[in-house]
Formats: sequence, C-alpha cells, structure tokens
Amino acid sequence: MARILDGAAIAAAIKQEVAEEVRALAALGIRPGLAAVLVGSVAASEIYVRNKVRICAEVGIYSDLITRPETVTTAELLELVASLNAREEIDGILIQLPLPVQVDVKSVLDSILPAKDVDGLHPLNAGLLQAGRTALAPCTPAGVIEILKRSQIPISGRHAIVVGRSDLVGKPAAMLLLHQNATVTICHSKTRDLGAITRQADILVAAIGRAGFITPEMVKPEATLIDVGINRITERAEFDRFFAGNAKREAAFAKNGSTLVGDIHPKAFELAGAYTPVPGGVGLLTTAMLMANTVRAAKMRRGL
Repeated sequence: MARILDGAAIAAAIKQEVAEEVRALAALGIRPGLAAVLVGSVAASEIYVRNKVRICAEVGIYSDLITRPETVTTAELLELVASLNAREEIDGILIQLPLPVQVDVKSVLDSILPAKDVDGLHPLNAGLLQAGRTALAPCTPAGVIEILKRSQIPISGRHAIVVGRSDLVGKPAAMLLLHQNATVTICHSKTRDLGAITRQADILVAAIGRAGFITPEMVKPEATLIDVGINRITERAEFDRFFAGNAKREAAFAKNGSTLVGDIHPKAFELAGAYTPVPGGVGLLTTAMLMANTVRAAKMRRGL
C-alpha cells in the first residue's frame, strides 16, 4: 500500500520550529514582521490571506494586512510597496495573487526589495537560487523539498521529473531538486509523448494546474508522487471521473457542491510508493514555509 506523506504533520513541525526561532529573536529585541497586500474581493484570496495572518499570530510573527480596491492602479501599488520597503519592522512583503488585469504584476513584484521578497519571485532571488547561493526560495517548492527530506525520501541520484514550468513552482522546484543532487527533467504541456518521460520518474512533481492531468499509465510503479495542484471541481461528471465509488468524497461533494483534486488522478496514487494527498499535502506547507521565510528574512537583514 502506498505511503501517504502527511503535509499537516510536517507543516505543524515547521511552524513549531518557526515559533521557537521567533522566541529566540524576541530575546534579542527582534520581532519578525510580514506585510500582506490583498487587492479586491476574490473569495479564495481573502481566505488565503486570512489564514496567513492567523498563522502569523500563532507563531508570534507581527503581521500587517493591507487592502486595496479592485480599481487600484500599478502606480498606487508601486507607491505602497515603496512604503513597505522603507518600514523597518516589516521583514517580508507578500502580494497576494492574482492581481486585477490593469496592474502590471511583474513591475509590482520586481519593486519589492529582494531582502523582503518572502515569495522568492524577485529576479535577483531567482538568480541566486539558480546559482545555488543563499536566497529566499519560493514557498511551495521549498515545501516540496521539506516533505521529501522529512519523510526520508531519497533525493540524491534519483530521477526527479517536474511537470510544469512556472516561475512560482516548476522552475524553482527543479532547481531545488538539482541542488539536492537529483537528476532533473522539466516537462510541460507541449512536451511530446509526456507519459513516456514521466514513467521514468522516481520522484514525480505535478505542478501544471490541470485536474487529474497525470493519469495512472503515466506513473512508474513505486514512484514518489508530489501533487502540487489544487483544482476545485463542481461538475458531477468530473467528480465521477475522479471519485466514483468514494463514499467519503461523495458525502463531502453532496454537502458542499464541490471538492478538490490535484494534478494527479487519484487512481495513480494506487501505484505509488508514496504520495502527497490533495487536500492535506503540499498546500499546507506553503504557508508554513512563508513563516519560515519571514523569519529567515528577518535574520538575514540583521546579519544573523
């Protein structure tokens, strides 16, 4: 039977370690601070940001939630980021994505000081990460590495295949795996005969943003499957494609009218040696790693 990699337990351990670091910094008169910028009223974004603010309080990090209307301009957000860059009590700046269509997202993200870029998206941090130097890494890929390490999944010498090439997950995940001495292949939606490649993976990281995109025939038996995708499905036909006969999921779907599925078809997990579930896997690590990055930024800014 495949081993389930418990994201909740690993995230809890990381948050406990962060809380201990925060207490140690408090003895030096330092309290790490995170500013979260929320634009508009997208329900999912509001939930994500509220969750991050709540966890900040749990681990002892100071947080400042700043909201702006859907009509905000690029210039207004650049002005806001400049003010946050100048605030000494703010160690990390998080811009909750997506932003409205009228905003130049890259300009806003690039305006964050690299030392406060706790999402690891600034080009300087991306370059440092590629060079294997000290940098703030994107939270989700960093969480993938933590899951593998803390679950004693061997990385060195293994063939790791990343399906997805985004700046937020795919590319940095590949770099982090490479730095752990994996042999890394990056695939994407335009890769020819994708299944022939993914079947070679000892570690398969799915981060393509398509529900159930990785099917059982694309998986090598006993591989470790890391599912980064979080896709909400609401159609009955789609539910049946993934969860027909699953009584627990059926009850939840009937109650909520929706359920979550990752980028890996649930049937593929039956072939795995180990896997991260959705929900309960990688997603829980993202916020925990954001807390870790905020503390790391606080220490790096002070030369600790």
